[in-house]
Amino acid sequence: MATNLDLFGDHDDGAGAAQGGRILLGPQAMVLRGYALPVAEALLAGVDAVAAQAPFRHMETAGGYTMSVALTNCGQLGWTSDARGYRYTRTDPQSGLPWPDMPEAFLRLARDAAAEAGFPGFEPDACLVNRYEPGSRLSLHQDRNERDYGAPIVSVSLGMPAMFLFGGDQRTDKASRTPLFHGDVAVWGGVDRLRYHGIMPMKDLPHPRLGSRRINFTIRKAG
Repeated sequence: MATNLDLFGDHDDGAGAAQGGRILLGPQAMVLRGYALPVAEALLAGVDAVAAQAPFRHMETAGGYTMSVALTNCGQLGWTSDARGYRYTRTDPQSGLPWPDMPEAFLRLARDAAAEAGFPGFEPDACLVNRYEPGSRLSLHQDRNERDYGAPIVSVSLGMPAMFLFGGDQRTDKASRTPLFHGDVAVWGGVDRLRYHGIMPMKDLPHPRLGSRRINFTIRKAG
């Protein structure tokens, strides 16, 4: 039951979605509205701590393009991309050091949100942190680099609103459009685990706390 609300509409003031409620995207996929709002400041502090050890960077895709979204990682494994392809590594290729530990606030939220969405016992080992600015986008893609497809993806949105695309099992399948606001958490797994998804080009709708930025982190079981 996704919506096609215009991000320029007056349904949201940019401060965050109302807490409570869910939007079903599929049989085992949903958005938990405002689920992260009670711990948003702890999550942002965690992002700052991670970025201090492993700074955000624009990686190169396997096709030779520079990603418009800046990213970093935390946890036992981190997602990386370069001309050789996409993969998880235990160390940051820029520093040669292990990726920063996943903040405890991330872990607690991921476990709780996964259980709320019907995936109890989630024990993640990787977290990809993305930073969007106006114009940034994420093309439709599948999360296929993880070894364990039995575990869900937990995706947390902070800052500017974004339009989330959630498609089917083929890239050409029609994708629904669902606005994501500060504090929203999307969870998908099970029969929906390999569905294509992405983010439309970001509009400049500054958030009171983060300005013209959106921070999104996706927590996974990769190893």
